[in-house]
Amino acid sequence: MTNKTASNPPIAPEDDGFAVRDSGQWVVEKLDYIQRYINMFTTAMADKPWRNIRYIDLFAGPGKCKLRNNGQIVLGSPLLAITTKRPFTDYFFVDISDENLEALKARTNSLPQFDHVNFRHGDANEIVHQLVAEFQKRDASYITGRWKSLNLAVLDPEGLELKWSTVESLAKVKKMDLIIHYSQFGLTRNMERCFHEDETTVVDRFFGGKAWKTVYAQKRAKGASNARIHRDLIDLYKSNLADLGYVDVVEQNPDSEPLIRHTSKNAPLYRLLFASKNKLGNKFWDEVTKRDVYGQRRLL
Repeated sequence: MTNKTASNPPIAPEDDGFAVRDSGQWVVEKLDYIQRYINMFTTAMADKPWRNIRYIDLFAGPGKCKLRNNGQIVLGSPLLAITTKRPFTDYFFVDISDENLEALKARTNSLPQFDHVNFRHGDANEIVHQLVAEFQKRDASYITGRWKSLNLAVLDPEGLELKWSTVESLAKVKKMDLIIHYSQFGLTRNMERCFHEDETTVVDRFFGGKAWKTVYAQKRAKGASNARIHRDLIDLYKSNLADLGYVDVVEQNPDSEPLIRHTSKNAPLYRLLFASKNKLGNKFWDEVTKRDVYGQRRLL
């Protein structure tokens, strides 16, 4: 069960000499959504009899981002999660870069929650299967009388690195909420090329097959805009999530999927998709996405 109070000292959003993730200004908006959901999630669950409340960050990065337009340092999702007022019981930080993980370790080793952090170096799409097996084994060992585990996974790669097989694996854990980076910009750049390839492509791996090609072909034949194409592809992705048990995700208002845009060009970059097998999780996400980091209200 999460602690009712946290003694975690704040981590300063400043340059400390360790690796940082080069980011655009728009990352501030994304991290604000993630932080507010984490706070709402952990606060609501703090007094519930869960044996474990796990936070999984499969593309964790170094823990800090540096905005390329002004050099400002902001805390990344793993540091936001580990310093939240109501801590998780366990943290799992995965990254393919050893430098990133070493920076993350250095930034968290003085925190009270450090002993509850599992660092995994490697491809998230491979490591995830090990993690899920561990979660299932541990949950199966618990005796009845207390709730087993609640899990939140943030799947936030820099591009199209996330494979559908990773989402499928995580969904095998009964209580697993997901915040998913849908790279609208990355897909737009790659779809036309990948559409004409017979070999398995990065877009095929993202959607978990070639069904996206049917959607793309139909919309392209009708002269649909990229926005319309992505609306239908997101619906396809949601339908696939529903097949994994995330039924409510297909009923959410499209405006509850924040579209992150390039700060100066206003070009669509990516959306944050949320999936939960519990209506309460969807309620939290809808509440979080009613406004953006700038205080602008959404039409829900």
